[in-house]
Amino acid sequence: MKNLLLINAMMVILFLSDTHEGSSHDKAIVDALPYPLPDGSELVEDRGFQGLQLPGVTHTRPIKKPKGGTLTNEQKAFNREVSQRRIPIEHVISSVKRCRITKDTIRLWKEDIRDLVMEVCCALHNFRVTRTPWPSTLS
Repeated sequence: MKNLLLINAMMVILFLSDTHEGSSHDKAIVDALPYPLPDGSELVEDRGFQGLQLPGVTHTRPIKKPKGGTLTNEQKAFNREVSQRRIPIEHVISSVKRCRITKDTIRLWKEDIRDLVMEVCCALHNFRVTRTPWPSTLS
């Protein structure tokens, strides 16, 4: 089960994509999404989004190592910085997965039940964040 999340600096989930099979590629899912980001937004991504370009959006993603080559020390330092900025994003994903139903096999086969389960788990995360705000580390 795979979803894409869009979060803000306060760690609140703003957007949740439909549920896709785990083998689906991240970029293919994003290409099918109609979610427009405002001009001046920054998108902190992982390597699964290589080739994604959105107009008016700053893309921050790690530099991919060339085939058979190595990265320079500056490129490695940049990748470490991007990884540090992604830690809060991974914490949000972990917070959603506290509801074990999101990471275990769902044996409910009714139509759209997987989407509903993920929506409820994301809503629980947002509720937790509004009650106990996390430090804003994406700025």
